[in-house]
Amino acid sequence: MKYGLIAGNGRFPLLALETARALGHQVVAVGIEEEASREIEPLAWKCHWISLGQLSKLIEILKAEGITEVIMAGQVKHVKIFSSIVPDWRLLKLLTALKGKNTAALIGGVAKVLADEGIQLGDSTRLLKPLVAGRGVLTKRKPNSDEEKDIAYGRRVANALAGFDIGQSVAISDRACVAVEAMEGTDAMLRRAADLFNRKPLRLIKVSNGRHHLQFDVPVIGLDTIPVMKETGTTALAIDAGRTLLLDKDQMIARANEAGIAIVGLVNEESGG
Repeated sequence: MKYGLIAGNGRFPLLALETARALGHQVVAVGIEEEASREIEPLAWKCHWISLGQLSKLIEILKAEGITEVIMAGQVKHVKIFSSIVPDWRLLKLLTALKGKNTAALIGGVAKVLADEGIQLGDSTRLLKPLVAGRGVLTKRKPNSDEEKDIAYGRRVANALAGFDIGQSVAISDRACVAVEAMEGTDAMLRRAADLFNRKPLRLIKVSNGRHHLQFDVPVIGLDTIPVMKETGTTALAIDAGRTLLLDKDQMIARANEAGIAIVGLVNEESGG
């Protein structure tokens, strides 16, 4: 099968391309210059590069390659999306028409433009289904009573915020919301929470949005988050089962076990899970 992949930063696009190659798929990668690693080049069947804001060039590449379905893999930092873009005419037209300046509105608008050109935005987890979080306790240690109470409270807070596309994560301690993720990302939020509230352990709750598809902005947890949790005294992590990617899953779980961190996947009906 031949399809396109828009690559942002992190391990997500690399793992997706490695899997595609192993399955014999022909993937045309379009790397975002400001975000993607050059490591995608040898993994892709073909590779092109664009800058943030070059929507017309993206469409030209995909059409020239005969791509009718494309997936998004990897993060584009939210702060770059709205502060560093130099839009071409097509993206400028889209931005002008947006009612809200958030990731969901922008990427949703891009998806519509692509669809109008005969290119569908597909499920971004398609190639990495084995890395999607399952339901239940994923580590050797399950959350204790205090952690479970914080998780239950934190999921109510996170789900309420998800509808505003503010962020996917919250840091909770003793049923108090210590920090909310905004454009800085999960790791920076945890460090900020630790600075604010360094006397008690934190719990990290990450939820997906209320959309029923997995085309973009899928929650991702990777190896790097575990040492940050240990550093900040974050003892438990709750994620949406079936809607969260655990990159380098086995290694990540092993590191969590070594650090005594509890990880649990929970079904989230409010997030379409």
